[in-house]
Amino acid sequence: MSDIEIRRRKLKFRADRRGFRELDLYMQQFTEAHLATFDSGQLDQFEAVLDIPDQHVFDWIMGRETPSDAVRSEVLDLLLSFRYSAPT
Repeated sequence: MSDIEIRRRKLKFRADRRGFRELDLYMQQFTEAHLATFDSGQLDQFEAVLDIPDQHVFDWIMGRETPSDAVRSEVLDLLLSFRYSAPT
């Protein structure tokens, strides 16, 4: 397994187990849809998103708040535009 694959697995684990169930479900689908295609720079951006407190990220996803320009990135914008689809 390559270094980037190991990094992706570690980030997926972090994203999927944030401790906030609604965000966990959202992040699980997001990582399944996008993480495998992220390059090193995008992984850096995703890791920065994971360092943001859960409530802020959840409020952004729900449209209750808007992230500041200081935290905006290509990956955060992709995350915010992602549409969760409940399992059937």
